[in-house]
Amino acid sequence: MANIIHLHSLDDPALDVYARLTEAQIRNRLEPEKGVFIAESPKVIRLALDAGFKPVSFLMEQKHIEGDAKELLARCPDVPVYTGERALLQSLTGYTLTRGVLSAMKRKPLPALDDVLNGTKRVAVLDGIVDASNLGAIVRSAAALNIDAVLFSPTCCDPLNRRAVRVSMGTVFQVPWTVLPDWPEGGLSLLRAHGFRTAAMALVDDSLSMDDPRLKNCEHLAIVLGTEGDGLSKETIAACDFAVKIPMAHGVDSLNVAAASAVAFWELRA
Repeated sequence: MANIIHLHSLDDPALDVYARLTEAQIRNRLEPEKGVFIAESPKVIRLALDAGFKPVSFLMEQKHIEGDAKELLARCPDVPVYTGERALLQSLTGYTLTRGVLSAMKRKPLPALDDVLNGTKRVAVLDGIVDASNLGAIVRSAAALNIDAVLFSPTCCDPLNRRAVRVSMGTVFQVPWTVLPDWPEGGLSLLRAHGFRTAAMALVDDSLSMDDPRLKNCEHLAIVLGTEGDGLSKETIAACDFAVKIPMAHGVDSLNVAAASAVAFWELRA
């Protein structure tokens, strides 16, 4: 039976994680296993559970206990479930719980790069993507378009950021990923050691067209995408094996990085 806790006030410190603590406060960069993240909606929480993440608590409106969340609570009978009237919960979170169910979940240690790359042919490398919505959308496209793994530079936003998880629709729990300890020098060297050629998405004079057969013929290819606005640094572009661009029409020079990633993942699939 679920451990239901009916709220009449918001003073319980266990609720801090849902609104009163910042993303930085609930995350622990040095010891990820001691940090937590927030998953929203029954679908996303289910995918996180399937991936082995452990819930600390749930927060939901009463109606979801015997509704959308019933299956989740059956899987986690000893986890505290905080519930209350909609107005009370809205005063805590600052918005109506349109998805109905939140869960604070424990983080896991990051997997080793060797484990993430094992058996892969196509990977995405995100360099300095700081917008959580863009990052989540890129991960969702990676999952949908058969990218085997995603690697993040240390300057990317947190892949388990609340908005990133939500925008990814939980695919961040399905696609293998890790954070590169050193980028670009160390990361590029590690990719080459695993047999990868690297393709920098960049608008430079010697960029190859996306449909260049040399790209499709690569057995192992890493698609490198740069930060919003500035894109990849000149040093990173020069260090990659290829610079690649998406052919444009009507005088448009580029796409949003999330849109560009979907085009690249589809065209360069193995």
